Amino acid sequence: MTPEINKRLSQIELRVQYLLDIKEGAEWGNLGDLMEKVQHLKEEIYDRPEGSIAAELADLEETISFLEDRAEKSLTPDEIVRIVRNPQRITLQNILENVYDSYTELGGMEDCNIDPSMVVAKATISRRVKGHVYVHQVMVIGHEKGHGEEYRNGGCTRPWGNEKAMRYMEVAETEGIPIHFYVFTPGAFPIEDYPGAAQQIARNLYALAKLRVPIVSLISEGGSGGAEAIGMSDIRLMLSHGYYSVISPEGAAAIEGKIKEGEKVPKDLLTFCAKQLSITAQDNLRLKTIDRIVPEPVLGARRDDFALLRQLRYEMIRATDEVVLKTKSFRTFRAYAIKQEKAAERNYEFDIYIRWELTEGEEERLLRLRSLKYRKMGQGFYNESVTWPDKVFKKTEDAVLKGYYGLRYGLIRHHHKQVKKVIEEVSGEGSVFLRKISSPLISAYDFIANSAAKKQLRIMAASSTGSGAEEVMEDWGDTYVSPLANEDRTVSCPNARKYGCLDLWVPDLYGEFCGVCQNCGHHFPLEYQWYLQNLFDRGSIHEFNGHIGSINAIDYQGFENKIRRDVIKTGRTSAMITFHARVEGISLIVAMLFNDFRNGTVGAAEGDKFVRACEKARIMRRPFLAYVHATGGIRIQEGTVGVVQMPKCTMAVREYIDSGGLYIVVYDNNSYAGPVASFLGCSPYQFAIRSSKIGFAGPRVIRETTGEDIPPDYHSAQRALARGHIQGIWDRREFRYNLYKCLLNMGGSNLYYR
Repeated sequence: MTPEINKRLSQIELRVQYLLDIKEGAEWGNLGDLMEKVQHLKEEIYDRPEGSIAAELADLEETISFLEDRAEKSLTPDEIVRIVRNPQRITLQNILENVYDSYTELGGMEDCNIDPSMVVAKATISRRVKGHVYVHQVMVIGHEKGHGEEYRNGGCTRPWGNEKAMRYMEVAETEGIPIHFYVFTPGAFPIEDYPGAAQQIARNLYALAKLRVPIVSLISEGGSGGAEAIGMSDIRLMLSHGYYSVISPEGAAAIEGKIKEGEKVPKDLLTFCAKQLSITAQDNLRLKTIDRIVPEPVLGARRDDFALLRQLRYEMIRATDEVVLKTKSFRTFRAYAIKQEKAAERNYEFDIYIRWELTEGEEERLLRLRSLKYRKMGQGFYNESVTWPDKVFKKTEDAVLKGYYGLRYGLIRHHHKQVKKVIEEVSGEGSVFLRKISSPLISAYDFIANSAAKKQLRIMAASSTGSGAEEVMEDWGDTYVSPLANEDRTVSCPNARKYGCLDLWVPDLYGEFCGVCQNCGHHFPLEYQWYLQNLFDRGSIHEFNGHIGSINAIDYQGFENKIRRDVIKTGRTSAMITFHARVEGISLIVAMLFNDFRNGTVGAAEGDKFVRACEKARIMRRPFLAYVHATGGIRIQEGTVGVVQMPKCTMAVREYIDSGGLYIVVYDNNSYAGPVASFLGCSPYQFAIRSSKIGFAGPRVIRETTGEDIPPDYHSAQRALARGHIQGIWDRREFRYNLYKCLLNMGGSNLYYR
């Protein structure tokens, strides 16, 4: 029997097995019978004439091709997930070997690697233009699931793998070469060991926000935060049979069906959730979370699909060209686009050569375009209940504020010392007439540019007169008392057995004691209104962005009713409140995530409110406080519209901090997942209220992913402090005082009161 017959038979067996894996059953298309025929042929291959075997193989190939076409036309989202996870799926190793001319792996090879699931390689990729070959250098970074599956961890990157990726992103920036990201991950590995799963993803996003080189990403399997760690890019491509999701369909089904740990998720519920999450390439293109779809062959690209690999080479070069040309003139870009449309018809050839090196001015434009791209993501997927005249007024107000504060703190204050010096020199000439002119000018400059600084000196002088919070803070008299104090009963402290705490009378606990056990210091949860009333100066809170509310962004079945119930329960339309406030006279901008609305989860409305608050703080030179009463992560019912709030909000934070702002994050109660792994975890100043919990994933997810149990205090604030994830732990009763000290001691000269 010839080797060709053996090869054809092996390929047929793989194709049948592939269909069986996708359909998860032998009944569809009589796949079970087909596999039996294949096995029967394998047994008889040396006993029958070659012509007879070849004829039967041809019949089988024709039948399988028909079934593949039939399956392709009726693919469901959960079947696409199975395609992506199939062992025959194309991998990063196949791409490195066929898309790029040569490459050198960095940071380790195969299992001799700090994290084999994250592969980094310095590579070259070439193009032929009118008989000439031009070679580009690129940095390739991506997840690897195959070619050593036993140590690749299924593409789930550990924190140090993401740290390795960030390190070589910065190398690419130093060398001025583009970065090509390949996203092949079901999600990040949920461990808190330093540098921490959430915190490292946040650092990656923070670095990517202002990386001064072109970035192109290709998504095959994009699992939430793990994908975002190397997902922020100038152009996002997605394979047509890939998926990009806020959570795995299994995870969503477990939540929706309230499946107990260890129980199997019903198949119909899994299919329902996969469809509801809008995870396919077509869904994501409609939601504008990706830029373009790369078509694949029937039932997706497998490891020997060389036509797809050739096309992928063209797509990555084309996308990088587009990023570079957008930093140049529009005329150049239009001419290039026309030529490339013609070139696409000629077997992916190029008519022009584009240099990928950027000038300093082009780098600045690249960053502006990236910022604008992510600023627009998620817009239109929330309710903004304002009339047309109100919109005009709001835009006018924003423009006036931007001009006023830019003039006051940017131009006048910056040149205040120089101008004042000139005026003083003129007034010192001895002329009484000149003194009369210059004195009012000096007073005006002092008032405009230095009044806040004088106020700050008074505040600091007051703080230096005493050492305790009670000596510094304003005496308010009566304070807000939690409604929980109205219950006439006792409660037991969770640490009673360990520390011998006595039962606590509820009126005392939630009244005088502020929800804190007097013996061990355990903090009982309090409603977010307690902080609004007791943390900030009386009468200083002025809310903005209240007109922005959450909606059923992706038509998730039943979610509209849940939103309506939360609106009725809380009187608010989203899980975030943004407002102006003061602490001992120091003005600041606050974004508060609170638990009562959808468990404090973040969607398009919350993300846009956060970004607007960040922008307002930057324009007004105010400190920015993110207080997290609680957050359950990214809202799964908003799909990838919710996921893109991670890079979007992190971009806003990066721009605020780069402008000289002071960004403080305070965690309370439970804070998990996406927000911690992005715009919260990237703050240089993170604190936690005692007894709060901070982490990337909950205990159940960790057990199911790692197979290991975690200790009860795994996510405690104390453990987070020991790992270096936060900078301090605060007692609730000293929250106001500690925040006030931060405002005095932290932040640069760009703040309005410096």
